[in-house]
Amino acid sequence: MASIKKESKTEEVNFNYRKFNQIDGRHPLQKEVPDSTVNYHVRTRKGGKVSFFNFDLAKEMGLIPKSHPNEMTKELQEKILETFSLVIINEYDIINEIQYPEEEIRPHKYMATRYLQLQHPNKQGKTSGDGRSIWNGSVTNKGVRWDISSSGTGATCLSPATHIYGKYWETGDPSISYGCGYSEIDEGLGTLFFSEIFHKNHIETERVLGIIEFQKGIAINIRAQRNLLRPSHMFNYLKQGDFENLERMVHYYIDREQSNGVFTDVPKTRAKKLDYFLEKQTEIFASMAARLEDEYIFCWLDWDGDNILMNGGIIDYGSIRQFGLFHSDYRYDDVERYSTSIIEQKSKAKYTVQTFAQLVDFLKTGERKSIRKFAKSFAVKNFETVFRKKKLENLLFKTGFRRADVNYLIENERKTVEKYLKAFSYFERSKSKEGIHEVADGINWSAIFCMRDILREFPQLLLARGGKHLSYEDFLQVIKSSYATEEDLQMTTHRRKMITSFQKTYELLCIKLAANKELTLNQMLLELTMRSSVINKYDRVTGDSISTIVDRVLAKKPKIKPTQLFDLVEEFCIYQNFDPNNLIGENREKRVQTKFVKNMLQIVREYREGL
Repeated sequence: MASIKKESKTEEVNFNYRKFNQIDGRHPLQKEVPDSTVNYHVRTRKGGKVSFFNFDLAKEMGLIPKSHPNEMTKELQEKILETFSLVIINEYDIINEIQYPEEEIRPHKYMATRYLQLQHPNKQGKTSGDGRSIWNGSVTNKGVRWDISSSGTGATCLSPATHIYGKYWETGDPSISYGCGYSEIDEGLGTLFFSEIFHKNHIETERVLGIIEFQKGIAINIRAQRNLLRPSHMFNYLKQGDFENLERMVHYYIDREQSNGVFTDVPKTRAKKLDYFLEKQTEIFASMAARLEDEYIFCWLDWDGDNILMNGGIIDYGSIRQFGLFHSDYRYDDVERYSTSIIEQKSKAKYTVQTFAQLVDFLKTGERKSIRKFAKSFAVKNFETVFRKKKLENLLFKTGFRRADVNYLIENERKTVEKYLKAFSYFERSKSKEGIHEVADGINWSAIFCMRDILREFPQLLLARGGKHLSYEDFLQVIKSSYATEEDLQMTTHRRKMITSFQKTYELLCIKLAANKELTLNQMLLELTMRSSVINKYDRVTGDSISTIVDRVLAKKPKIKPTQLFDLVEEFCIYQNFDPNNLIGENREKRVQTKFVKNMLQIVREYREGL
């Protein structure tokens, strides 16, 4: 039990942290699909301190009560370290007969999970999976089960280095980077800032529960999500033709999503349940691919289904970026290969759905047919249908239309919406004549127009000009980015046509919707002005801005306490919340920015158009 004195009261309020005791390495997957886990004894890792703790997430998970202040007490810190400051006793330790005090070894084994990974020599997932992570277990709160994992807890036998070099590695071996089993604090902070911003904006993601810091920038980064399974947890068994374990994993996932209230009205019969699974995964991945593309989020989707969660959530923030413009040809240089580009993510997501179709057919028939036979399957065709509809919905929402109005326009003005998307996409995907060039961590071909600027400014300009459209030159002045050269901005016949089309379709949609809602055009434009100014805020984080902010935070790190870091992240995320329903009118909070947050926002402004 811990005692915390509230500032406004003199009495002591007692809090217990018993829920942490549930997190002891045991997880349902160890029993449901035993083959999917490599189980390790773990021991206490000393010398760590809690650098960050996500009070809001911990309350949502039920680890601490709602009434707990966002304050790091001595008792809470001790409980976090006791629960999460761990290191595995791995194969290297066992082979070399390294002995550890018995009282430091935990009673239950913790699992590293097997899944498919393209960077492994074995392309069937027989040797790949969590290379430097363990799953701490799970907790249930209000009927929802949460998975918890920690990165940086030691070198497992599933890391690429083990099989590339044919040896087991000592945890912390400085001669091998990723294979040493450690993580660094800058990884945790980068994940923290990005994931909290995405979460605030209703983008599915894993979240950082806590960071435990050690000397020399080493850290254990603790992550949580309602379900941490990836498609690659299934695709390995599909590639191996392992019917039994594949069926176990698929049904474990379906049951888990059903118990968490995500899947509803799941059919009773096995065949229909599998059809339901395929339909849901198709919708998830089509919607996710459209959202990532429209938010300019680079996620490096690929055939292995590794860098994404089954629910479409973002995971592994090491290669995650959010671009300021639609830099559609950026590719991350991963030494041995270049990544897919953001524009290729759709085809990778569709291939994932194609693989789900192959998987379901295998479970239904017992015969694993060629993946090519499912290229024109109903699931793949449905993917295209859902993807296209989501593209239209996303653009209309970004424009400032309410969700109900978005549905009305798609149902009643589909041709106009399609023309609007065509004109919008022309400008969004226009690239510099400079061509492909090297950037700090890969290659890129710069986009030249900032479409968030026109979505934010256009309704205001129409109001101010009495509905009169912008000239061709004025339109380009609004959307041009710092990457655009004089040559890039040359006016062509087709460009004039697209400028006209954009403005006409935008206005027509406003007129049609205003008539349906019995509003004047000016009232409609005023509503769009308010909403689009929030959705398309000038200052929007990019990957480069987050990297720079993390460097600044690390420079101040010795002076920043866990509670202060939590407050800093929370304050920063308020200014990166693009939900107009939370920020318009009476719900909009006026806050005084701290000096450090002002500096962070200035960094965001400087990098707003970049990678």
